[in-house]
This record gives sequence, structure tokens and C-alpha cells, in this order.
Amino acid sequence: MAKGYYGARKNVWTVAKNAVEKGLQYAYVGRKLRKRQFRSLWIQRINAGARQHGMSYSVFMGKLSKAGIELNRKVLADLAMNHPEAFKAVVDKVK
Repeated sequence: MAKGYYGARKNVWTVAKNAVEKGLQYAYVGRKLRKRQFRSLWIQRINAGARQHGMSYSVFMGKLSKAGIELNRKVLADLAMNHPEAFKAVVDKVK
């Protein structure tokens, strides 16, 4: 598992073992952080799209839930980025 590491990290047993264990810890934590980072990215994209239509993110999401529209943040972010006319239709429906 230490293949590709530099110096003693690849061929000294104890150093390599410690480096591999630390790498596995970073990989585990990274899988959890990725979910947070994507949610943050989706929120930023929805906020940018909502502000183009005169609404903040929080107001938009509040009105979205009151209107009973159950689109998740991933889908809304995709609409805001790649299909602005569809996102505008959602915003108009919410208003």
C-alpha cells in the first residue's frame, strides 16, 4: 500500500506502516468531508441563481418548502447552473 511513497516511507517497514495508516485515516475523513463540501457548493450555486431573481437563498428555500416543492439541493444547483430557464420557472412558481 506504500507504493509510490518517497524515501523511507516506501521501504522502511515501521515508517511505511505509519504512513499507510495515516493515509487511510485521511481517506476516511475525506469521504466524510466530501459530502459537506458538495452541500456547500450546491448552496452557493442556488444562492447565486436565486439572487439573479431578487431573492436570497434562505427566503427561496423557505418559500420552496411552503409551496410543497420537494427538490433537493443537488437538483436545484444543477438547474441553476445548467438550465436557468427551468430554475426561473421554479422561482416564479415559488413567488
